[in-house]
Amino acid sequence: MLKAVPMQLGQYAIIALAGVVAGAINAVAGGGTLLTFPLLVWLGRDPVVANATNALSLWPGSLAGAYALRAEAWQARAILRLLLPVSVVGSLLGGVLLLATPSRVFADVVPYLVLLATLLMAAQRFIPRALTPTDEVATHALKATNATNQKHNLALMAGQFCVAIYGGYFGAAAGILMLAALGAFGLSDIHQRNAVKNVLATANNGVAGIYFLFAGAVNVTDFLVLSASAVLGGYVAGHVSRGWSRRTVEWIVLAVGISATLALALR
Repeated sequence: MLKAVPMQLGQYAIIALAGVVAGAINAVAGGGTLLTFPLLVWLGRDPVVANATNALSLWPGSLAGAYALRAEAWQARAILRLLLPVSVVGSLLGGVLLLATPSRVFADVVPYLVLLATLLMAAQRFIPRALTPTDEVATHALKATNATNQKHNLALMAGQFCVAIYGGYFGAAAGILMLAALGAFGLSDIHQRNAVKNVLATANNGVAGIYFLFAGAVNVTDFLVLSASAVLGGYVAGHVSRGWSRRTVEWIVLAVGISATLALALR
């Protein structure tokens, strides 16, 4: 028993340190999940429980990001009215699918999910840029929010529904997919696009996380340590990150993602 206590304290110290680093990474470039989720698995947590715990731990950061850009989110409220309902339903469906997946099967799929998220991180500079329309196209697309182009609306809602399912099931790099879809829809203002993404991510993580919590799939202690340390990391990064190179942080995240993919595949 005495040996078990220091071992547990050591694990929580590692989780807290990873949470601080992940919170800082999320504040600068995004992709902190590629550090925290594999770490929980490496520490012996059940992969499904680790994923559910990690999803709930993301919620405070998403909420803070949504609040910070609340003015921009209000400007894009027409799009949010379209996408919030499908985000809630999709994330809940993704959460149900996760808990319905046997841990052994999910453990086999995890390396591919981490690899997918890593590739999305690598492509994040190019996907939104390639899908951002010209001002003329953007203006025409945004008129779709007035129901002048129902097919366009349905296509965006269907895309967000799929992203929300992925977000509820796994979640890493889901924000990149949201930014890409919003760019294709015609939301060319990057601040509004980030604001909408933050609100949708808050809904995704909140709905899925609360479902996981009530389903008993969350390690509450891990959640408390991880979420608190991630908020601390994000707060610190927000004050000291001016001298950080975003590209350097992104390269670090990619290296972590590739390493995590290989480690989980060989585990």
